[in-house]
Order: sequence, then C-alpha cells, then structure tokens
Amino acid sequence: MQNAFPRPVLSVTELLRSVRDTLERRFPLLWVRGELSNLSRAPSGHRYFTLKDRGAQVDCVMFRSRAAALEVELREGMQVEAQVLVSLYEPRGRFQLTVEALRPAGLGPLYERFLKLKEKLEREGLFDEAVKRPLPAHPRTIGVITSLAAAALRDVLTTLARRNRAVGVIVYPAPVQGEGAAARIAAVLATANARAECELLLLVRGGGSIEDLWSFNEESVARAIRSSTIPVVVGVGHESDFTIADFAADRRAPTPTAAAELATPARLELLKNLEACVRCLSREMRRRLQYAMQSLDGCARRLVHPAERLRRSRESLTQLRTRLAFALGHRVHRCAAQLERLQASLAGLDPTAVLGRGYSITRNAAGEVLREASQAREGERLFTTLAHGSLQSKVKKRELL
Repeated sequence: MQNAFPRPVLSVTELLRSVRDTLERRFPLLWVRGELSNLSRAPSGHRYFTLKDRGAQVDCVMFRSRAAALEVELREGMQVEAQVLVSLYEPRGRFQLTVEALRPAGLGPLYERFLKLKEKLEREGLFDEAVKRPLPAHPRTIGVITSLAAAALRDVLTTLARRNRAVGVIVYPAPVQGEGAAARIAAVLATANARAECELLLLVRGGGSIEDLWSFNEESVARAIRSSTIPVVVGVGHESDFTIADFAADRRAPTPTAAAELATPARLELLKNLEACVRCLSREMRRRLQYAMQSLDGCARRLVHPAERLRRSRESLTQLRTRLAFALGHRVHRCAAQLERLQASLAGLDPTAVLGRGYSITRNAAGEVLREASQAREGERLFTTLAHGSLQSKVKKRELL
C-alpha cells in the first residue's frame, strides 16, 4: 500500500544544509588534538590543512582573521590542539572543521596561563604604545641581562663589537630559566636601574620550549620591565616565539642578535651619516662665505676714503657758512626794517612830539596833567613843559567854561 503522506523530496543543497545545521547544533565549540599535514596558505590569507592521528584525518580551514592572531608558526608534522566548529562545506559536500584558535599540543595549561596574563596586563594598559620609551639613537653604554653561559650573550657581544666597538657593554648576570629565574630577572632589572650605568638594556636568551622560556612569561618580569626608567629591548627565542616580556618591552626583537642590531647603529652607517653632515656643513659654509663676500662688495662700493669724506665735509661746511651768512644778513636786514617801522610808530605816539607845533603840557605839583581849569586852585604853583624848556607859574585867576 502506498504511503498516504509521502516524505518531501529534498534538493542536494537542502539536504546538505540540514546536515550542516545538525552537526553545528550537535557539536558546539570544542578542542581537538592532532598532527598538522598538507599545510597551505591561500592568497586570501586563509589557512588550509589536515588534522590527523593514527586512525583518521579531517580537513580544516582557518580563516584569515583567525590566522592573523596566531602566535606560533605552523609547521608540517606539528602536534596541535585546535578549537573548532564542526561543519559541512556545502559546495563540495565535504565534512570539515572551522578552526577558531590553535596552540601547540601538550601545552594547554601553560598556554592558557599565558593568554590570561596577557589579557590582564593588556587591560591594565601595560602594553600600550603610549607608555613605550623611545630608544636612544646613539647609546654610549648598553647593559645586557642574560646568563653568562648563554650562547645568546656571545651572539650579542659579537654583534655589538662588529657594529660599533666604541659602545661600552655591561653584563648583568641572571638565570634565564628554572625555578626562581623570573624573580632574579626582575631583581637584576631593578639593580641595573639603580646603578644607572647605561642608556639601554637588552634582556635576551636563546630559543627553547615554552617551558624553557616561561620565566619571561611571568608577571613580575613584565612589571619590572615597565618599571624600568631605562628603555628595555627584549630578544628572546626565535622569531616565532612570543613571551609576555616581548609585549611589555619598549621594543621587541625577534632574536638576541636582532636585539643587538636594534640597540646601536652600525659604525659604517654612522660614518655615512657623518660624511653626509660634513657635505651639508661644507655647502652651508660656502653659501655663507659667498653671502659674506657679496655683502663685503656692497660695503666696499659704499665706502668713501677719509680724504674724500673730509673734502666733501669742507665743501658742505663752506656751503653752510655761505647759507648762514646769507640767512644772517637777511635776518639783520629784516630786523632793521622792522625796527625802523617800530621807531616811526613810536615817534607818532610820542606825546612830546606835538609840543613842536606850539602845544604844551601843564602839571600840578603832584605831577598830574591838567586838562581843565577847574583842576587848578588859585595860588597853586604849576609846571608847563614846552618844546624847548619849561615854565613855572602861579595861578592868579581861573576862568571856568
């Protein structure tokens, strides 16, 4: 008997999408251990590889945004632990894992500690670029903090000597791994700052496992680096190795040798810079001398011989004398004419001038000029001024008008 309610017919896409959804719901984000193989990197930046063990293998994809956050270099045959989402690649119907994070296998607890401490210090701003100190361009003395038995010390000293023998080097011995190494590194950093013998510190050691490098992942070392008043360059392990100290440092170098190269300019580079400065200084000196010579020529054209200056001064003095004599004569003439005018005006106002025409002036004994007969008394003595001489008289009779 035919089923009255037949199941719907699914398209391939619908079927695979349903399987994909079921897988993603059934298997949330989880960790898978395996060996890397068939590792490849697409031009897009995505990483493709296979995770396998003795019994099975599975295709994996790690998209560019996640791959950029990797702090380890992926290598063929590497044992890893991957945090994955189980999924299905529909276009090819292929089961695959989408990798969200990756870490070396067997280092889970240490790696988790590393990530937690990194996140904590990062939130505090310990790794901010704003707090990083600039490195001195030409340090006279460099301090190296490392183990005396470390190969990294020889590499650093050889590199510094090759690049610039004039730079002094002070080695501050410190253990770089093992129990108590982190505390000793922090203490040596404090000692180097207290002694203040150098302008730059290099904290270095060679490569090793994460356990070997763990001293540089301790919080005490990171805080000691940031507490340093002297700039600190950290060069620990290989280029693919990252430690908390690298993030806390003022500058991270991929290797101890790179730290030494970063710390001081090469002697040949300094000589080239010096030659460039000498050329620039020579050009500037020539330019200034040329300007000075042009200015001197201009001054020479304006310079007058003292004898010529005296001759010109004498001519100028003669001209001034002539002008002064002319001005003085003209002034005297004007003053004389004005004096004559004033004398004539004064003469016209002289009351005695009218006496010459037959007039006279009569005063009483008090010197008062008499204008009316009523001003005189009978018997009073009067004085009369004439054009030539004067008269005294006595009033006998008054006739009033």
